[in-house]
This record gives sequence, structure tokens and C-alpha cells, in this order.
Amino acid sequence: MYIERVPNRNSPPAVLLRESYREGERVKKRTLANLSTLPDEVVDNMKLVLKGAKVSMTETIPDNFEVIRSRPHGHVMVILETIKKLGLDKIITKTPSRTKNLVLGMIIARIINPKSKLATARGFHEKTFSNSLGKVLNLERADEDELYSALDWLISKQDKIENKLATLHLDNGSLVLYDVTSTYLEGRGCELGKYGYNRDKKKGKTQIVFGLICDKNGCPIAVEVFEGNTSDTRTLKSQIEKVRKRFGINNVVWVTDRGILTSSNIKELVKLVEGLDYISGLTKASIRKLAEVEAIQLGLFDEVNLVEFESEDYPDERLMACRNPLIAAKNQKQREALLQIAEEQFELIIKAIKREKRALKGADKIALRVAKVLNKYKINKYYNLNIKNLGFTYERKQDLIEQ
Repeated sequence: MYIERVPNRNSPPAVLLRESYREGERVKKRTLANLSTLPDEVVDNMKLVLKGAKVSMTETIPDNFEVIRSRPHGHVMVILETIKKLGLDKIITKTPSRTKNLVLGMIIARIINPKSKLATARGFHEKTFSNSLGKVLNLERADEDELYSALDWLISKQDKIENKLATLHLDNGSLVLYDVTSTYLEGRGCELGKYGYNRDKKKGKTQIVFGLICDKNGCPIAVEVFEGNTSDTRTLKSQIEKVRKRFGINNVVWVTDRGILTSSNIKELVKLVEGLDYISGLTKASIRKLAEVEAIQLGLFDEVNLVEFESEDYPDERLMACRNPLIAAKNQKQREALLQIAEEQFELIIKAIKREKRALKGADKIALRVAKVLNKYKINKYYNLNIKNLGFTYERKQDLIEQ
């Protein structure tokens, strides 16, 4: 920002507070306030402040100068300048337009405070703004219909945008990170909305599934939305084809989780594609089996946290085992908490067996009460149980717990 004196023919010059901004290749300026009515000493002090000087203005500000309303501004400019520094604005389109500003406005608003399109549009308006975003991007009169229209325009540009991102961030030999999630829907208007495995635990809600491709640093490259009843494993084929055919990258290392890169996908899809390597995780059952046959030498973890080993069950594959002490401590704490809660329930059962009136009797009834506790906390394997008609005892399998 700066202060400029503008000649005004036969009248005194206008004193304006202005700022410069760039629109495409052109540098423009806009007026933020008219300071013509302020005393010269106040204007001079404001010039010094804008240059970074420390000035006490308490004695020179007139009584009729007051702050009527302020707009939070810093976070808006930080995000906007970061977008420009990354070149995302030009990846969307190099041509300046109101539609482009609407898209940028929605991106920034989504980062600052995610809301519905109606609430986002209201946040741009002069009378209902929550920050300076609407003013900065000249969106103060935008409504939700304009935002939805801008999204329609953006979806038509999706392939071009993704191709540009792939060119910038992916090469032959790159790591490609891929994961899948879902989100539930309100209403019944979405063609892709189906009933499926609901990660949000929202009963009776349809959902959509979407897969996200990222580079090795987690920078998003491409996203695709699937019907809500699509299993994670069924999304992989189209994503591999996208990277190979649309992005033109044939040699990559695909990194994804065990729920997507199943053994059947490895055999029927991944191993049949030349130049495609992969990194994924084994299931807990598979890891336990390898430990039982001593393919994994657990004693090595006392010396190093990463072990490479081989197994006949996984020919031509490189197996790595990693011990994470933080996760181990977390799991141990959670397991101990569950055991403590379960044992409190066991003690209540024992008291019910020993009470004088309406005592719990019969091995079948006692076993039913105990089974409810075990099934609720999923800790059956950690106990030796002894259930009789008139009694019940339990003992921890300490060796198994310590494993």
C-alpha cells in the first residue's frame, strides 16, 4: 500500500490510499480510501508507517477519525500468494477471468473455513463478509449459483489440470501414492450415490467413493469419483491406466495400502504390467504367520528397527519389517486399557455369582455373561477361562500379551 497525491484541476489534490496488484501480465492499482480530509501531519505520519517506521499518532489523529469495521486480511494474502508462488493459478488457467477468481476464492475459503457454497458466497459479500477475500478477488456480489457454475467450468478443465500436474511432478521411476476414501451424501440427487461400506458410520446415507493420486511428497495429481458401492480394490485398474496412458508414465512404483493392493490384484493386475513395481503392507494375519514360522527374526528388532527377509510364500518379492516403537507403545496402552475394563466386568460377574440373593448360577448363564464382555472388547485370545456351575476364574495369557 502507498499514499498518492492526485492533481485535481482547480481543486486541492486528492490524497488517496492505494495498492498495486497484478492481473495477468498487467500491473494495476486500486483505491482503498480517500484521505483528502485528513490533516497533512496525519497523512505524513501514515506515509512513514507504510514504509515501516514507528510513529506515535495519538496526538495527531482527529477525534472524528475512527475505525468503523475491519476485515481479517493476512491469512487471505498468505494463501493467495502461496497459490501464485506454486503456480496453481496458472495451472488452472493463464487467462484472467471472473470464473478463475471464483475458483481461487473457493479454494482459499475452503482452506480458511470450509463451508457450504451458500455460506461461502455470503462470506464474500460486503455486508456479511468474514474476511477480505471477496474484496481482494472482486467477488463481493457473487452468489452460490455463480460458484456452482464455476465448478462446472472447473470440471471441464480437470483433465488438462491433472495432465499439467503430472508433467510437473511425475517422471518415469517416480513413486505414485494412491489411497481411497468415501464421504456420505445428503439427499438423493447424486447419480454416483450408492449404499456401501460407510467409513463415516452414517446409517441410511448414500455415499461416493473417491481415489486420490499423489506424488512422493503428497502433492495431489489426480482425483476420480466412483459409485458409492465400489470396493477399494476395483478402483486400482483405472488409476494405473490413467498414469500409463493419459500421463504417459510407464515405469512407476505404486504405493498403496493392503486393502487396495490385495494378493489377487497383485497377481491379476500389477504383475502383468511391465515396468510397474509396488510397495504395500501385509495383513496382520500374514505377518503373524511369518512370525510363527520364524521367517521374521523378532530378536533382530532389539538392534535395528528395519529388517529385510525372505519367504517361500512371497517369491520374487522383497519383504521388509519395520518396528515402530511409538505405535507399539500406543497399542500396548490401548490393549491394557481394554483388559482393565474387561476385568472390571469379570469381577462384577464374580460378585453376581457369590451374592446371596438371586445369584448368577449355571455354567451356561455364566458363560453367556462372560462371552458378552469378550465379544465387546475383542480380547478372547488374551485369557484362560475356567467356568463352572458355581464359579468363574480367569487368567491372563501374559506371554501372548507381551508379543
